[in-house]
Amino acid sequence: MLRVLTLSTLFPDASRPNFGVFVERQTLGLAAHPDVALKVVAPIGLPPFPLDRHPRYRTLAAQPYHEYRKGLEIYRPRFLNIPGTQGRRHAAMLTRALVRLLDGIREDFPFDILDTEFFFPDGPAAIALGKRYGVPVSIKARGADIHHWGTAVATRDQVLAAGKEAAGTLAVSAAMADDMAALGMPRDRIRVHHTGIDRTRFGTITRAQAKAGLNIRGSLILSVGALIPRKGHDIVIAAMADLPSAHLWVVGAGPEETRLRAQAERIGVARRVRFTGAIPHDELPPIFAAADVMALASASEGLANVWVEALASGTPLVIPDAGGAKEVVSSMGAGRIVERSPQAFAMAIRQLLTAPPATEWVKAMADRFSWDRNRDTLYAHLSALVANQSSG
Repeated sequence: MLRVLTLSTLFPDASRPNFGVFVERQTLGLAAHPDVALKVVAPIGLPPFPLDRHPRYRTLAAQPYHEYRKGLEIYRPRFLNIPGTQGRRHAAMLTRALVRLLDGIREDFPFDILDTEFFFPDGPAAIALGKRYGVPVSIKARGADIHHWGTAVATRDQVLAAGKEAAGTLAVSAAMADDMAALGMPRDRIRVHHTGIDRTRFGTITRAQAKAGLNIRGSLILSVGALIPRKGHDIVIAAMADLPSAHLWVVGAGPEETRLRAQAERIGVARRVRFTGAIPHDELPPIFAAADVMALASASEGLANVWVEALASGTPLVIPDAGGAKEVVSSMGAGRIVERSPQAFAMAIRQLLTAPPATEWVKAMADRFSWDRNRDTLYAHLSALVANQSSG
C-alpha cells in the first residue's frame, strides 16, 4: 500500500468551490486507487492583521481545520502570509506551520511520499519536510507557480532549489517542462502529467440542446478564467467590435471586472457582452456545449483545463501560443492558435463561425486527456520515487 500525503495550497473549500478543483479531481482519482492510502493537507495563508474588515480573509479563516470532503480527509492548517513581502517568507512560514501537524499525522499515518501539487510556496516547504521525515518529494508545476514565482526576484531561487532537490517533478505540459528546464531544473527528472476530462459530464448534449436550455440565440463566444490581466479578456472583448452578430460570455470573477465592463461600454459592445461572475464547476458543461467558440487570450498558461473542457464539449478554441497550446490545438479541427491581438482573434473566430469543424472531430481532440490515465501516470510516478528511495 502506497501511503501518500498530498500537500497543496491550491485546493477547494466551501468558500472557494472552484479554487484548485482540478487538484481535487486528480486527488480523488489517486485516492480511489486500490493500492493507495491518502490524506490531504491544504494550508490556508492568512495575514497578521485583524480580519474583520476583510471579508475574503474572514471567510477563509472560518474554514474548518479538519474535515472530510467527498471522501477525502483534509487538514487545513493556517500559515502566516505577510503582504508586501513578494512571497519571500511564504515558504518558511508554511514550513513552520506544518511541522507540528505533520508530526502528529505521521504517528498514525507514516506516509511514504509527499505529493506536492503547486510549486510555491508548497515546493520549498515540502523539501524541508521531506528531509525531516526521510521521505521523497514530488512537486507538480501548473502555470503561475513557474511563470510568476519561478521568475520573481524574491522567490525564484527558492523555486529553483526545490526543483533541483525534489526526487521527481511533474509538469502539466511539455511546454511547461521546457520552461522548468530553462530555469535550471534537471529535465530528466521532469515528467509530463496531463490533466483529465470527465466524459460523463462534458460533451453529453448537443449545441442545439444546450442553447435551448440556456435560451441562447445566435453565435456565442466564451471566455473562461479569472478576471485578471494575464487572462486577456480585454483582447477578446475588443475582438467583439469586429464580430457584430456574435455574443460573448465572460465567465469568471476578479479585480478586472470594473475595467472590463467599462471597456465594453466604451467600444460599444456592452449589449452583447455578459459577465456571468464565477460559476460552480458542476454548472459549466452546458455552457461549454452551447458555445460556438471558446476564446481565451492568456499571456501565459501551463495547460488550461478549460481548453480541454471546451474540446470535449465539441467547442473549438482560439488561443495564443502560450504554454501547452500546441499540445491541445494540434490540428485545425481543434481551432486556431493566433497572435495575441484583437484583430487576430476576431479573424480566427469569424473563420470558425463561418466554417465550423465537425463537432465529433472537435471532441476527438480531447481523447488524449483522461482521468484514468492521469491517475495511473501519477501512481506510477510516485511509486517509482518511493522505490528508488528505498533502494538508494
